[in-house]
Amino acid sequence: MRRAFHALTRGAFVLALALGTAPAQAQGTDWSKVEVKTEPLGGGVSALFGAGGNIGVFVSSDGVLLVDDQFAPLTPRIRAAVKALSTKPVKLVLNTHWHGDHVGGNVPLAEAGAMIVAQDNVRKRMTEGQVSKFFDRTTPPAEHAALPVITFDRDVTLHLGDETIRAIHVDQAHTDGDVIVRFEKANVVHMGDTYFSSFYPIIDLESGGSINGMIAAVDRALPMIDAQTKIIAGHGPVGDLAGLTEYRAMLAGVRDAVQKLVKQDKTLEQVQAAVPTAPWDEKWGKGFMKPDKFTEVVYNDLKSDPK
Repeated sequence: MRRAFHALTRGAFVLALALGTAPAQAQGTDWSKVEVKTEPLGGGVSALFGAGGNIGVFVSSDGVLLVDDQFAPLTPRIRAAVKALSTKPVKLVLNTHWHGDHVGGNVPLAEAGAMIVAQDNVRKRMTEGQVSKFFDRTTPPAEHAALPVITFDRDVTLHLGDETIRAIHVDQAHTDGDVIVRFEKANVVHMGDTYFSSFYPIIDLESGGSINGMIAAVDRALPMIDAQTKIIAGHGPVGDLAGLTEYRAMLAGVRDAVQKLVKQDKTLEQVQAAVPTAPWDEKWGKGFMKPDKFTEVVYNDLKSDPK
């Protein structure tokens, strides 16, 4: 089942990036072909897999909380999947970062009464819009209804039913507005796009991301996680402690290999020719970010800050 989810989310993510992060740019897509699948994780928490970033769902007697919400055209299917878990309304939506495949459903959910919550930089980037030279993509400013109405600087704690949900800001990881979300009683962690569980991650340098920040985000999460913890990745199947530990080793290994070449004043072409990702390519190099492109991102990051 997880392998099928992996294929679905990976393909959908490629589509999302090709179309741009703003939902408006996805017009013309046949959303009817996107199937939203549910994986229960225990303690009232489930993961939803569709197009774009994986969604976390928590159901309680007080209402439903969503972690991310994919694309607006999928909202009816997402609502149907949530309704199969609970007839309570969606009360809160917590965005893990600003990218459109994670916040695209904000408008219809907010119009239905949900409160949107995110780190300060999420609202800032959504308000300003973004230009990505690396992906040759422009994301216009979001409409007002899409913006988070509750924002926070470092961390925030939410309480629904008997569950405590902690959103913890991690600096300059996938972007500058990422949060890791922990459901304490359920022992489930949603890591947003600081964790891609089966392939090389996107690191959005132009939105404040960095390879060292990605590693630091994993280091921040690991003390919250034990052998029983279920980990919702931003993309890919649900992970666990062993998988996250392996992911951390890959990130650090690639960074160190590229950094060694940067310190030798190698050009990007020379670094790519050396294939510093080779030890990890078989497992991690078959997704959207091919080895040479992931090398380019890490190289550009370290070249600008070679410490």
